[in-house]
Amino acid sequence: MTRLSADTVLLFSGLDPSGAAGIVADIETINQFGMTSLPIITTLTVQNSQEVKLVETTNQTLIEAQFQALSEDIAFQTVKIGLLGSLGQIKTIIKLLNTRPELSIILDPVITSGNDEALLDEDVINVMRNELIPLVTILTPNLTELSRLAPGLDEQSAVSSLDCPWILVTTADNSEVDIEHRLYHHSELVGQFPYKKLPGKYHGSGCTLSSAISALIASDVPVKIACKRALDYTYQTLLSAKKLGKMQYHPNRTLPK
Repeated sequence: MTRLSADTVLLFSGLDPSGAAGIVADIETINQFGMTSLPIITTLTVQNSQEVKLVETTNQTLIEAQFQALSEDIAFQTVKIGLLGSLGQIKTIIKLLNTRPELSIILDPVITSGNDEALLDEDVINVMRNELIPLVTILTPNLTELSRLAPGLDEQSAVSSLDCPWILVTTADNSEVDIEHRLYHHSELVGQFPYKKLPGKYHGSGCTLSSAISALIASDVPVKIACKRALDYTYQTLLSAKKLGKMQYHPNRTLPK
């Protein structure tokens, strides 16, 4: 019998051994909001604060078995997806999600690394666009990721071309002084969230944001409020970021204020 609980978020995400991004960032963030993470690791990576050296994909049979085992035992209504490793893997995850149409799904479309290294090929991006995103509740692309998902289109047209009810476009990757993140609902702009651009480069800010949104959605916070609170929390983690490596800063994921 499945134990009823709303205090869980299931994760599909990669392992970053530097501790800044991926499944580590997801777990740290979700725990700060009082939720319990159910982590399924999609990729093992060799990376640090400077570069991604190697990505090894988890076997999709193992991913499917983990998902089924969790579903038999622990209730979850929210799923957060980060880095996916292969065409077969993304198709497996789509198949699993199609068995649970009631889920709220938050997708951080990790297509390139923080240092602009390509992590997904065009076949995987096409399946993400055409088969995964239509299952998603909230999509959180930065401008570079949005342009890969909808090439050759301006922001409004790109958002309109993607079959997803809520899209939060983050702009820190393309802004120098002032940042304005924008929230769309059924292609209509419904929220604008301004922040000051911080100096330096940060590893794991996108994971932190999407995980915070996931935890808040799991707590039944309305989407627009969840996005604003998650953006504020992520900005707080960057204001107190730690320089552990030689290049990118680690967000300091402490209790939200």
